[in-house]
Amino acid sequence: MNPRTLLTRPWIWGFLAALLVWLVILAVSGQGGGQTVSLALSLAPYLIVVGIGQMLVVTAGPGNIDVSVGPVISLAGFVSVGATASTGSVVLGILAGIAAGLAVAAVSSVAILGLSVPPIIATLASGLVASSCTLALAEGFTALPDPGLRRLLNLRPAGIPLPAVAVAALTVLTVLLLRGTTYGRSLTAVGQNARAAERAGVPVTRVVAATYLASGALAGLTGALLATYIAPTPDLGTRYLLDSIAVVVIGGTLISGGRAVPVGVWGGALFFILLDGLVNLVGWSTAAQNLLKGCLVLFVLFLAGGGSRRPGPAPSRTRHRPPSGPPPHTFPTSTTPTSTTPTSTATTEGQTHG
Repeated sequence: MNPRTLLTRPWIWGFLAALLVWLVILAVSGQGGGQTVSLALSLAPYLIVVGIGQMLVVTAGPGNIDVSVGPVISLAGFVSVGATASTGSVVLGILAGIAAGLAVAAVSSVAILGLSVPPIIATLASGLVASSCTLALAEGFTALPDPGLRRLLNLRPAGIPLPAVAVAALTVLTVLLLRGTTYGRSLTAVGQNARAAERAGVPVTRVVAATYLASGALAGLTGALLATYIAPTPDLGTRYLLDSIAVVVIGGTLISGGRAVPVGVWGGALFFILLDGLVNLVGWSTAAQNLLKGCLVLFVLFLAGGGSRRPGPAPSRTRHRPPSGPPPHTFPTSTTPTSTTPTSTATTEGQTHG
């Protein structure tokens, strides 16, 4: 493969890393690879959905990150399962989970855009609120996930899990959104230079608010589906905070903003799902797994040059003063002598001050 292609298409790295981990799993386990791929495609869609929301936030520019996605997933899981059990409608249950994510994201947006709170602090605070609500809902919670929706999430048409097909369609829609809509172009412009985008007439505040709301909605959708696929628990979304950031970075999205790579989220998600399978296979603890993931993210950021430094002209430190006398090589346009003399100038100044 041409090295220049790897540089111009950073999403390829995630897929190459996933392929490498898959080969290692085959070598260690000695079993067929089809079952491993099928399991990865069953678990990856949930990480991809929340990863796409995180990708949109990161694309909005330096400092933008949503650390509330983990608590939102846990909260949305309880809300969705409870709403489904009380109303008997799966659709209303999923919409309730999405609404929970939107509510938390709205709090974050108000804090960021209205109170000028740094995004990491604002989303951390809203995530703590979501965690408190989750613990309150978990006490005495007896509702069970809808069995019909669970069967639907486990369907495998042509051997491919149905959630993977649906999330592939969502990825295509995200690509079209970023490339073919005003919002997508505005988000890219804001991520590259928010001040220049505002001067160009881009509604920066509305774009950033819509981005955080989209992240909250996708995290809520993830929680609603994941709670049905597994079970609603207070720590359901804990692992998705670090993983959602990692798949975005490994997938080629610039951590400094201005470039989103939705396809790369797939490569990063498959890599991390397969990596989890590998470390579980060799008996690593959860702490060791998180340490490995953190080191991988730092390594990718190092390869990307830090992600937030952009080359630009160096500011000038020398202040140039205009010359006090006439510039050199300047000649009068007329040969007629002026009538002003030192004496007349002094007289005029004297009359002026007198």
